[in-house]
Amino acid sequence: MKAEATKAVREMERARDAKKLRKPGKGWTVQSWLEHWVENIAKPYVSENTYDGYEVDVRVHLVPGLGAHRLERLEPEHLERFYRKMQQSGSSAGTAHHVHRTIRVALGEAVRRGHIPTNAAEIAKAPRLEEEDIGPYSIEEVQSLLLEASKLRNSARWVVALALGLRQGEALGLHWEDVDLDAGYVRIRKNRLRPKYRHGCDGTPCGRKAGYCPRREQIRREHKSTKSRAGRRTVGLPDLLIKLLRHHREEQAAERMAAGADWEDKGYVFASPMGGPLSPNTDYHVWKRLLRDAGVRDGRLHDARHTAATVLLLLGVPDVVVDSIMGWEPGGAARMRARYMHITGPMLRKVAQQVGDMLWEPPKAN
Repeated sequence: MKAEATKAVREMERARDAKKLRKPGKGWTVQSWLEHWVENIAKPYVSENTYDGYEVDVRVHLVPGLGAHRLERLEPEHLERFYRKMQQSGSSAGTAHHVHRTIRVALGEAVRRGHIPTNAAEIAKAPRLEEEDIGPYSIEEVQSLLLEASKLRNSARWVVALALGLRQGEALGLHWEDVDLDAGYVRIRKNRLRPKYRHGCDGTPCGRKAGYCPRREQIRREHKSTKSRAGRRTVGLPDLLIKLLRHHREEQAAERMAAGADWEDKGYVFASPMGGPLSPNTDYHVWKRLLRDAGVRDGRLHDARHTAATVLLLLGVPDVVVDSIMGWEPGGAARMRARYMHITGPMLRKVAQQVGDMLWEPPKAN
């Protein structure tokens, strides 16, 4: 008994010397800490989208799966078993990886505040993610998409996606005050946020989800400022896109006249028929329909961004200019170029021809 007590004292002394002695006070469980962290620590300081991701990870996955553990007794092996169970139950590796990132941030805050000595999620092996191999659209596919898009309302929206590589939130967050057609550029400064609603049917519940309530109330702002310095950027416009945007502005002016007093004068470049912001969900479904109608293979909306990056590579645009156009942070720009700029067939053939010319071209006479 004396030996065990001596051992415990020595372990506490080592933890004290390493500054890893747990702070006395409230005994947290994983559930109580995560719920406190997400609502009182994370929520006031992160973006709405980031908070939503954290909240879903905590409520749907982490609390049911790990919530009963004492916070200070959580081990890396607990996390690794939990990730395997998630995937065995049908969750994707991407979902499990996102959950891992969330608990790593939450436990890191617990370490910083002295509630636990180490972050088990820093030691645990994260679920492995396979790099998704996505090919950009070919020139022929882009031409088919643009031809079909010309038949749609807000047709310039899709030219902006394929030519400039704007993210969805950046394109839908564009305001006319950010566009200078005479000088030929756009400033990327705002991101459209996904709408979030609450019920407005006080007294008599409608029985639907909040987003489908006939008297729903919007509880999230429409857009936010682009958070990163690289994301806040100025992008030049090709002459044909300037012409298309001028025509688009004329069409929007006609819609404003037709709507009269019902027009919401919010200044969006790509707006609803009444001037309000476009829903990202609706925008996504228009893209999917555009692919089908154009007879082009299915793909994500973000694949248009891959296409724009690949075109910049094929044109030989300098890396620093590409990074600026795409809005990539300096520290990760090289990695992002490798991720987005796919080595295409024409490039491979060009290199092969250069190698062939070097190997088999007859030597020049002295």
